[in-house]
Amino acid sequence: MKKLTYLTLSLFSIATFAQEVSKERIKTVISTLASDEMKGREIWTPENENAAHYIANLFKENKLEYCTGNSYLIPFEYKGQKAYNVCGVKKGKTDKYLGFSGHFDHIGTSDKTGDNIYNGADDDASGITTLVGIADYFKNKKPEFSMVFMAFNGEEKGMLGSRALSEDKNLDKIYNNMTALFNFEMVATESQWGKNALYMTGDGFSDLDELFNQYAVNGLKINQDPYAKQQLFYRSDNVSFVKKKIIAHSFSTVDMTKATHYHHENDDINVVDFDNMTQIINNFGKTLEKLNPKNFAPKYNDQVKF
Repeated sequence: MKKLTYLTLSLFSIATFAQEVSKERIKTVISTLASDEMKGREIWTPENENAAHYIANLFKENKLEYCTGNSYLIPFEYKGQKAYNVCGVKKGKTDKYLGFSGHFDHIGTSDKTGDNIYNGADDDASGITTLVGIADYFKNKKPEFSMVFMAFNGEEKGMLGSRALSEDKNLDKIYNNMTALFNFEMVATESQWGKNALYMTGDGFSDLDELFNQYAVNGLKINQDPYAKQQLFYRSDNVSFVKKKIIAHSFSTVDMTKATHYHHENDDINVVDFDNMTQIINNFGKTLEKLNPKNFAPKYNDQVKF
């Protein structure tokens, strides 16, 4: 009987472990995006397009459906120049959607001698890695919510990609049924609250964080925005969807009182806390498994400016 119990517990442990996203997977994705070969992923460069194709392949690995058309790559133009966003869908048990996003472009290279590549590991290869990790987590699952995964381009040039994708009428069926958007922006480091914690920009504008925290597992917590005076809520890709009156916030771990790597060459994989990222991604996935349209329906208050 003891042997049988031990065997049952062992199989349960293996099954539980197997469904989690590995640290090695996290390392592979963020290291690829933030590699010197990507040359800082500046929009309208070959390396930026390579990054878009790499993300599209990750979406294909996760068996995501196309958001529109016959490709994960969705082109847009700005002042006559073409670039790509990347978008994929995971169908759930309902037609209500949760969105997960980040931006894959960064600021490229400089004319300096020596290290002149702005790798953008934290900004925002970490955000892309997080949304890919969530897609990984649900690869062989059918969540209550349907899910849309959006990798934006051109954030560094004025949120060009998120604006274009938010205005794409082919995605209105998704947007009209979107309960909330989680935009991940710089989540590679340990937060000021320690590990397994993020903060939500514009937390005073909706009850998303409160509802999420009610179901959060293993100590995962979304904290209040410590930089409310800087109005980061209106300064990242989530704002393109706020304008559509979709509940959309950015989530981050960066401690701006200590971080020295923002838009510097030292924003490379050496700043990444892989253990923390892996923990957050898996706990995010486990929390999302508990959410459904009945228990998770966040709302804006009258303080937000659309």
